[in-house]
Amino acid sequence: MIKVNHIWIGGYLIKGVQAMIDRRIFNLPGAKKIVGILGLLVFIQGFMILFQGKFLAESIVGLWKRQPLTSITTTTILFAVVFLLRHILTLLKNRVVAPFVNKTAQSLRAQLMAKLFKIGPAATAAKGTGSLVTMAVDGVDQIQNYLQLVFIKVFDMMVIPWILLVYLFFIRWQESVFLLLIYPIIILFMIILGFAAQAKADQQYAGYQRLSNNFVDTLRGLPTLKQLGLSKQYSKNVFSVSEDYRKQTLSVLTIAVLSTFALDFFTTLSIAVVAVFLGLGLIKGSIALLPALIMLVLSPEYFLPIRNFANDYHATLDGKNAMTAIFEVLDLPEIKDQDQLKKLPAGWQADDELTFEHVDVSYQDVDRDPNQLSDATLHDISFSVKGYQKIGLIGKSGSGKTTLIDTLSGFLTPQVGSGTIKVNQQVLSHLAQDSWKQNFLYIPQSPYLFHDTIENNIRFYTPTATSEQVQTAAGQAGLSDWLASLPTGLQTKIGEGNRGVSGGQAQRIALARAFLDQQRKILLFDEPTAHLDIETEAELKEAMTPIFANHLVFFATHRLHWLNQMDYVLVLDEGKLVQQGTPDELSKQPGAYAQLVSDMGGGQ
Repeated sequence: MIKVNHIWIGGYLIKGVQAMIDRRIFNLPGAKKIVGILGLLVFIQGFMILFQGKFLAESIVGLWKRQPLTSITTTTILFAVVFLLRHILTLLKNRVVAPFVNKTAQSLRAQLMAKLFKIGPAATAAKGTGSLVTMAVDGVDQIQNYLQLVFIKVFDMMVIPWILLVYLFFIRWQESVFLLLIYPIIILFMIILGFAAQAKADQQYAGYQRLSNNFVDTLRGLPTLKQLGLSKQYSKNVFSVSEDYRKQTLSVLTIAVLSTFALDFFTTLSIAVVAVFLGLGLIKGSIALLPALIMLVLSPEYFLPIRNFANDYHATLDGKNAMTAIFEVLDLPEIKDQDQLKKLPAGWQADDELTFEHVDVSYQDVDRDPNQLSDATLHDISFSVKGYQKIGLIGKSGSGKTTLIDTLSGFLTPQVGSGTIKVNQQVLSHLAQDSWKQNFLYIPQSPYLFHDTIENNIRFYTPTATSEQVQTAAGQAGLSDWLASLPTGLQTKIGEGNRGVSGGQAQRIALARAFLDQQRKILLFDEPTAHLDIETEAELKEAMTPIFANHLVFFATHRLHWLNQMDYVLVLDEGKLVQQGTPDELSKQPGAYAQLVSDMGGGQ
């Protein structure tokens, strides 16, 4: 969480509070303004609590002395007023913090999604798909809860007890000194248990991410696992990971319950000690009933902020860990522009040219397990394309197709000094250029859809498009019949991460994005039909091929019938470009292309 090295609270230097608060939340946009307003409200509320205890004690003492009701009417009314003001201030604190928290949560989610787009799939693979989806959906919600509670509870703990303690010193200094001395002991105990709970919570959050990744990966590969007869084996693996997560969760709850019990025990015992000394003072006549009762009423209020903070601390550990995880992603390095691509004024045109000369691409700079790489690195890649060509990328699984697509999209960068990339004869170190990114659409195997309407999902690249334009693009993508079957058509909301739609429908929505955007003239397809059945693929192909016109297309596939729509083919094998040429030229040559055709049944 946030790191606070030293905090003066009532003259005590408390070290180790870094396990509880993350300094970065105070650097969030708008946080300083919230701190100022919240500090003022808490300061006023502290006095409302003080007066509430004072007027309550005065009313009780008046009744004890059998005074007429009229004589205690004023104090009773005053008690009711400050009691109401106290809770109004609580409501105001929540109203002040809530807009800031909501805006911050939305901003963090937007920053996370933008960061993931910039660093690309190669870097994000190190975090795991399930982990990132959990982080973007559940994690941000947990951060929202965390910020809402921590801002308020921290200020309560830092201000209210010391307003009460100063007042109690003027009533009776002996018991006040005891309250002052017991407070840092309780905080020290909180810190010790807080570190223990933090360690357990870190393990639990890591287990949660591991469970998410494991479940998502198993779900994605379920058809393949069933074909290989390994589905039961992987179901046992999911059960094992979930069982570990269950044990980690119970371990965190054990520490949380223990610390809550211990805190309640210490504070209750401290109040009891104060009550005993006050009782002895009353017996000896060294203190009057009214000040004794005021002190007894305010003692629980003195400990209440720290009890609330401790309870909410354990309840928001997941939010703290989620915030740390998101900040770690936001701090990941981005590809820097060493050579700025000159802007293509009218987008990619028929006379524009892209050239790769002896380019090498490696995952060595990406923090991920080499045994889990889904594609090969690239070695000595050279080719040149011009205008609106349709380029097919073929090869066996792991041959380097996805790596080349990621390089073309700027998600991966070539090794320094390995070769050159040219756009219209301008030499570039990589294609992670804003001018380049503004000219291509990327359609992967599983296009990502957001929790929003179908219409807004289609508007992904063109947010200013009209409803009529979206409707036309949807029709061109073959979505008309499906949309007609939905009660609210384009206004139908779909789930985060493609929940509620089939693979074919998700691909058609991605195609509609391409039909809607008339400015981007470069299309990058990474095996878009890999997980679809033959019938669905045939229908999708009919909708997809019209968009190839007047576009530069790179189409990675392992289904060779797509090559009938290609002008040129790049054949990859173990990360090397082993053949290239038109489909007709390659069909007449021996080599990797002929072998692929043979392996696929002897034809295209």
